[in-house]
Amino acid sequence: MSTYDDGHTVAGWTGCAVAAVGALVAGVGVTGWRPGIWLGLGAMVLAVLVTWVLHLAGWGKGPGPRPSGGRSWRSRDLAARGGHTGCLGCRLAGRRGVPAREGAAA
Repeated sequence: MSTYDDGHTVAGWTGCAVAAVGALVAGVGVTGWRPGIWLGLGAMVLAVLVTWVLHLAGWGKGPGPRPSGGRSWRSRDLAARGGHTGCLGCRLAGRRGVPAREGAAA
């Protein structure tokens, strides 16, 4: 296993796959199939929403590295329910997170 937290999560992989399909469909639309442009753009918006919902359900990660025990892409983030400190997606959902205390071990 890598010593770095690459951020591979279910939310990230799923969002990337849906966005790739959207880009492919939009590309086909550019080459002549007119509905493809709008369907592809719609799929890319769907990718953002799917990624956000999965992140809020605990299948994503907050900003910064995760503890070494939770770095598997299949591990669920149990802290997501209260929100991640400094996370835009959590703030948009109304979850503020608990700020880290000074002097606390990371």
